Order: sequence, then C-alpha cells, then structure tokens
Amino acid sequence: MKKDKLNRKKYEIFFIFDRVLNSYYNHIRMNLTLSRLSAPYHFAIKNASGNTVETDASTDIGGGDAALRPMELLLAGLSSCSSIDVVLLLQKMRQPLTDIRVDIQAERRQNQTPSLFEKIHLHFVLYGALDHEKAQKAIDMSIDKYCSVAKILEKTCTITWDFEILAA
Repeated sequence: MKKDKLNRKKYEIFFIFDRVLNSYYNHIRMNLTLSRLSAPYHFAIKNASGNTVETDASTDIGGGDAALRPMELLLAGLSSCSSIDVVLLLQKMRQPLTDIRVDIQAERRQNQTPSLFEKIHLHFVLYGALDHEKAQKAIDMSIDKYCSVAKILEKTCTITWDFEILAA
C-alpha cells in the first residue's frame, strides 16, 4: 500500500514538472503557420494555440487592404507587449488601473529597401486613480527592460513614449 502511494506521488510530481517544462518550452519555441486567404497577399497566420491574425498588402502593390500590413503588425506587437508589461507591473505596484490604450505613431526610412522604422512614438493613456511616478516607472521598465519587441526594434530605430492618466 505504501509503495502504491509513493509511486502515485512520484507520478504527480512528474506530471506537474512536465506541465511546467512544456509551458516553458511553449513560450520559448514558437510555431506559426501562414496560409493564403485570398490572392495575392491576404494571409492568415495561426499559432499553436489556434489563435489567428490576418495580414494583407496595400493597394499600391496590388493588395486589398483587408487586414493589417506586416509592419503595422510589428507595431501592434510592440504596443501589446509593452501594455502587458505595464498592466502586470501596475498590478504588482497595487495600482488601480481600469483600462489602457496606446496610440502609436511611426516613421519609416524613405527610399530604402528594406524600409525600416526610423522613429516610433507610443502614447499611453492609462485609466484609473494611479500614482504618476508609479505609472512612469512601469512604462520605463517595460520599454527599457522587459518588452522583447522593444528590445528588438531599438536596434534599428528610436522609441519614445509619453503618457497621460485619465479618471476611470
């Protein structure tokens, strides 16, 4: 009887460890699948969880403008990555954030191929009775330390930001 309990305990520990390890690797390794929705440039990209995002090209090159363009998707990644950080950090600081919005302005290099971003500005609009210094610290920490997308983009462009706090 004791041996059975011990084996069950070992199995439970292994199962928990396996779940943690799989969760870790699922965040490190990413698998996406792109498929064409309609010709010529309208695509759907699906991740391993089954979530989908669409992209398309501008009408200037024959696209249908039916979805975000790839460079817009990169900006969406920056704003969502930093917003996740800001929300988490403000929660840890026990700040009553009720909503968040980020307005993005970006400029790309002209007459260059590839046309990389030159400047990106994020304007965070935070809602709630927040401490100004804590909000600033959360955004600083996100852009300067935690946001992986910002760390990639800062190698080729300048990223600036500001914020305002509005009542909920």
